[in-house]
Amino acid sequence: MNVRRRHISAVALTAVTALGLGTLTACSSDSAAAGNTDTFDVVASFYPMAFLAERIGGEHVHVTSLTEPGQEPHDLEISAHQMGELEKSDAALYLKGLQPAVDKAVGLAEVPTKIDAAELTTLETHGTEAGGHEDEHGDEHTHEDEHAHEDEHGHDHDHEGGADPHIWLDPVKYAEVAEGVGKAFQKADPDHAADYRANTATLVKDLKALDGKFRAGLANRTSDVFVTTHAAFGYLAERYGLTEEAISGLDPESEPSGARMKELQEIAKADGVTTVFYETLVSDRTAKTLAADVGLKTDVLDPVEGITDHSRGEDYLQVMEANLTALRTALGAR
Repeated sequence: MNVRRRHISAVALTAVTALGLGTLTACSSDSAAAGNTDTFDVVASFYPMAFLAERIGGEHVHVTSLTEPGQEPHDLEISAHQMGELEKSDAALYLKGLQPAVDKAVGLAEVPTKIDAAELTTLETHGTEAGGHEDEHGDEHTHEDEHAHEDEHGHDHDHEGGADPHIWLDPVKYAEVAEGVGKAFQKADPDHAADYRANTATLVKDLKALDGKFRAGLANRTSDVFVTTHAAFGYLAERYGLTEEAISGLDPESEPSGARMKELQEIAKADGVTTVFYETLVSDRTAKTLAADVGLKTDVLDPVEGITDHSRGEDYLQVMEANLTALRTALGAR
């Protein structure tokens, strides 16, 4: 498909230099660079987008991921080399609002097809913990205080606070995104539209089956509340009638306040929480501290932001089923 060999635009090169973007190298499903094949070249922002591209594109696509396996996607910076890959690709598949550096790079790159997964489903606001945080002076501020301050200046909470981008952790929403990606591929590469359509239907069927497993697996449980390192599972919780209590907010690197930690201890005791979940790509220190303070177990609940040797499965579907098993145990499902 990709027979173009376009040069990086002067505007993009200048912007890369001006932004001071990082020096990370991109990874690819077969280590080849985007733009160097005769297939439909897709640059994906991180694993959940790459998974969609590979499943829907099949043999007709070459997928390159900007985020390396094991790298925390929120921290990604874009190098000039990666910017070049974007410029030479046929399509960029990303999730606006999750990786600011990617949002900037895609906006600058002259890519024929830009697919924003956030536009293919409905985003909601999750992940605001009640405990607030401490500022550099050690004073605690609640989120209610922050919102009041924002109101005085006319700030838009949905924009400023950011809608929750973790849509792939809800199989139903992820299926909606898959359908949109499939249509975009069909339009951009009509020669293989029939295969893209069939592959999309198969993937959507798999995601609906996964949704069914979650519904059945969590139907008979003794608790609805689970505690996680950061607020990645808001959509999943809402889909299956659960309550996520996150140590940190949507940003996995944010530090919780003392008040939040105390509140979580009280929630754990009141709601019969048995487990504090952590994830493999960020520090487990705070999760294990909380668990030790209340006498709880710890386990992994994987936000599936990347597949590594430590993942409990080889792809999205397998890791999500492992998450279901962990949730069933923690929530006392029978």
